[in-house]
Amino acid sequence: MEFRKLILRDHPHCLLIDGALATELERRGYDLNSNLWSADVLIKNPKLIYEVHLEYFLAGADIAITSSYQATLPGLEKAGLSPSEATEIIQRSVGLAQQARIEANALQPDRKLIVAGSVGPYGAYLADGSEYRGDYDLSREEFVAFHRSRMEALISGGVDLLAVETIPSFQETLALKSLLEEYPHVPAWLSFTLRDGWHISDGTSLEEVVGALNANDQIVALGVNCLPPGLATEALQNLARLTKKPLVVYPNSGEVYDASSKTWSYEGNQMTKIAELAPQWYELGARLIGGCCRTTPEDIQNIRRALKPIVQHVKQPSSAEG
Repeated sequence: MEFRKLILRDHPHCLLIDGALATELERRGYDLNSNLWSADVLIKNPKLIYEVHLEYFLAGADIAITSSYQATLPGLEKAGLSPSEATEIIQRSVGLAQQARIEANALQPDRKLIVAGSVGPYGAYLADGSEYRGDYDLSREEFVAFHRSRMEALISGGVDLLAVETIPSFQETLALKSLLEEYPHVPAWLSFTLRDGWHISDGTSLEEVVGALNANDQIVALGVNCLPPGLATEALQNLARLTKKPLVVYPNSGEVYDASSKTWSYEGNQMTKIAELAPQWYELGARLIGGCCRTTPEDIQNIRRALKPIVQHVKQPSSAEG
């Protein structure tokens, strides 16, 4: 079944995205204090990534996002890899998610599981927290050149769609839109970090961002990720007024990231759990719901449980359905 048909806003289906990869890797004892972040694990201990993907699938996630968020050719080459080795590492991120899907389907054969290729922002490569600010300035051609090699590696690796995620910059958005058009057969969702409920991180209004993307049928969903759950609700309320596309939302736990120390902390009152908000997000048009930094397989289980009374979860088509 074509991906976009699974997430129509007038359809009862909802697909669950997995949660944080880095959090689970750290739970397994891996030190991610590196500019390559989880991409370092791709190189040195890929089995751990497979294990995390499998755990999320078995917890109820329908979509695994590949561990390529920080895996870029420039970043990997800076770490000493050749261009061909860097390409192989990015493709490995796809293979590990596919391997986990095969294993999960052997255990739960009635489920339709999907692999989304993570395309993180230029700010992730900088490893200075600028994916939450968008305060970098490249030409459209430079953005396209930066993103093309990873996008090609993910597509050749066999992803089902692209998760263009954590984007803070409108100029980068326009460049990514033009680059996606070079691969018209590959669907993609775009999700953004925010300054507030009406603006992405560089200050561009959601109205302007959505206006630039609404007519592009290749972009199958729009939304937000890696932001506090409460802000996600406000953003979805605004996005629902601006687009008829399905919405995508996968916030972090509500903790605050310190880019200098590469640590998370929480200040304030008790955090709102994602599962408590998921039914409201669904009613606003979110058909792709999951978690980002500091969320866990338990969070995905809880989201699935919270949505069970109001949505259907996608199953493998029977042989008669094709």
